[in-house]
Amino acid sequence: MIALLNLALVAADDTKKTANPLVSLLPILLIGVVFYFLLIRPQQRKARAQRELTQTTEVGDEVVTIGGIFGVIREVDDDSVLLEVAPGTELRFLRSAIARKLTLEDEAEDVVDEDLDEDVDEDEPYLEPDDEFGKDAGAEDKK
Repeated sequence: MIALLNLALVAADDTKKTANPLVSLLPILLIGVVFYFLLIRPQQRKARAQRELTQTTEVGDEVVTIGGIFGVIREVDDDSVLLEVAPGTELRFLRSAIARKLTLEDEAEDVVDEDLDEDVDEDEPYLEPDDEFGKDAGAEDKK
């Protein structure tokens, strides 16, 4: 019983000691800093880059919209652009719908990709899909 009283007195002495308020706020501050560097700051950078992109678009720039439509800018207004997507076909988009500008580097990558697709073994004969799978192989003989 005396041991329990001693434990109660020791526990009462520990509760009288107060912790530093800065130590109790430290985890909340750390969480705020982590959120800033991992979530908020990258989003601000991305938004700033998109704003600069839409402000620097000019007539003649080749762009891609957020919907994936490729086109050349033919006219620029305050909040919209006129894109020529095919000869004689023009579409009006909001400036904020422009996802990125195409550069010479992008076009060079496309050319390299096309060159890789053309590497075909010329010794192997090319078969049309119908010939390859035997579809309609005897259709001409039945007539």
